[in-house]
Amino acid sequence: MLKSLIDQLAAALSLSDEQVALAVTELIDEQVPSELKADFLAALARKGETTAEIAAFARELRAKSIQPPLDAATRQREILDVCGTGGDRLNTFNISSTVALIAAAAGITVAKHGNRAVTSQSGSADVLEELGIAIDLTPEQAAQSLRERQFAFFFAPKYHPAFKHIGPARKLCAERGQRTIFNFLGPLLNPARPTAQLIGVPRPELCEPIARVLQSLGIRRGMVVSGRVESKALSPVPDDEASHSGAVAYLDELSTLGENIIAEFYQDRGFVTSSLSPGHFPLQPATLANLAGGDRQANAEIIRRLLRGEDRGPRRDAVLLNAAAALFVAGKARSLTEGWGLAVELIDSGRANAKLKELASGS
Repeated sequence: MLKSLIDQLAAALSLSDEQVALAVTELIDEQVPSELKADFLAALARKGETTAEIAAFARELRAKSIQPPLDAATRQREILDVCGTGGDRLNTFNISSTVALIAAAAGITVAKHGNRAVTSQSGSADVLEELGIAIDLTPEQAAQSLRERQFAFFFAPKYHPAFKHIGPARKLCAERGQRTIFNFLGPLLNPARPTAQLIGVPRPELCEPIARVLQSLGIRRGMVVSGRVESKALSPVPDDEASHSGAVAYLDELSTLGENIIAEFYQDRGFVTSSLSPGHFPLQPATLANLAGGDRQANAEIIRRLLRGEDRGPRRDAVLLNAAAALFVAGKARSLTEGWGLAVELIDSGRANAKLKELASGS
């Protein structure tokens, strides 16, 4: 089947939902050669994935994931996930993980879906583990943590066992310098089925398609963002570390270093695409180097200092801007401006640091 689908993709013909289902069945079949799987993923990427194809892949793979047994009361809450797809290769610290902890401190139920580092030195699983937060919870334990502590980490390999048979093909593609649909599927596959999501993507043209996919998957409140880093803010980042954009790069976060592209939708209002200038917020002068991260130990210490209110520089600004969006998407703030103010209060009052200590203690 994959061979015939490769021919179809080479003719620039999109896959139907039924064909995507058949493709997924073969992609997770250990008997199908990894080289053939890689050729299929490469052909799909060369054609260019449509919104319908991305949504179909997400539905099929979500259906094959292990789902935590969330009780009715937890299900009735707004459940938030905040993450980036990765792939910007700009080596910032773990902004989304910091924001997830601030959102939990605000009383939002946060189901953080993530993995270990792939394109950075420290993935969300790495840094949260370093902070003392359990990342290897069973589905039952994760459901209990969501219910009782309003936070749980869902470690992707534990909830997507089928992926182990796709991994070698993805590795082959990476060795060939070929991106695949899996480069941006990760945030769409949260097994807890969040109702609200803030997703960052490393290319602005992905904002609307990924937001449309989120909407088709039943997310009630969603925002997809890509943040520009102006050329003057890139120094001293080497040219080969910047994105393919040339004079500028794009973060898979809201950026304090340039204009942001946003695609969003909410139950009570329709789909909206817009741009956001960081000039609307009280930001300090900064460059990309000011947002740099390191390994898991270094990034964990960055997060501790931020949540204790000790780091009040450009990293704090980046966290406040993204936390403002997360609080707004989750319905805790009526605007980004209000969300910024709430994020400031959560840090400066000690509530964010107290939440980290609670989650790290396991009590």
